[in-house]
Amino acid sequence: MTATAVVADEVALPKKRSRVLSKFLKNKSAVAGGAIVLFFVLAALVGPYLAPYDPIKPSFTSIRKPPSELFWFGTDELGRDMLSRMLWGARASIMAGVVSVFIAIVLGVPFGLIAGYFGGWIDAAISRATDAMLAIPFLIFAIALAAFLGPSLTNAMIAIGLSAMPIFIRLTRGQVLTVKAEDYVEGARAIGLPDFWIMVRYVLPNVLPP
Repeated sequence: MTATAVVADEVALPKKRSRVLSKFLKNKSAVAGGAIVLFFVLAALVGPYLAPYDPIKPSFTSIRKPPSELFWFGTDELGRDMLSRMLWGARASIMAGVVSVFIAIVLGVPFGLIAGYFGGWIDAAISRATDAMLAIPFLIFAIALAAFLGPSLTNAMIAIGLSAMPIFIRLTRGQVLTVKAEDYVEGARAIGLPDFWIMVRYVLPNVLPP
């Protein structure tokens, strides 16, 4: 790959991003779905500050109240406001999902990248370990890890992230096997660029979309 091609590629990246954003904004369904997701995320983030009642404080004079001006979503069997409980619970639910996937990506993508790029015994070792983890049902694996780590939300997020990691390893490895045979990767090798730089600069950006 020549210096001119590299410069042209770097210059073209912002235009590509702008085209993706423009295509997204033209899709009304995508924009509407994004707005709904953003609304719930914001509600989870700022909801606890807007919750009208304490979500864990019972009120035996307000047991199983129907929706009303005081309790928009009603109350439960202990008189706790359901709206307040949903606003507080949404934060924990979103955090659990985001952190779990983040752990799976941060751990899985590098292993898949290394396995697919270098091949050989490194690929064989990582692939066999991945196959062994995938052989165990996801839910059973996550429950076993959570039981081993201990009962807490943090440990549950770690357990889910580790259980999902093999999926990202296999997906990344498959994409790397395709990308590393491309001409621009071979050109980068031909001019003597180090493997780490090739993986980070040329291979990883092209395997991230899937």
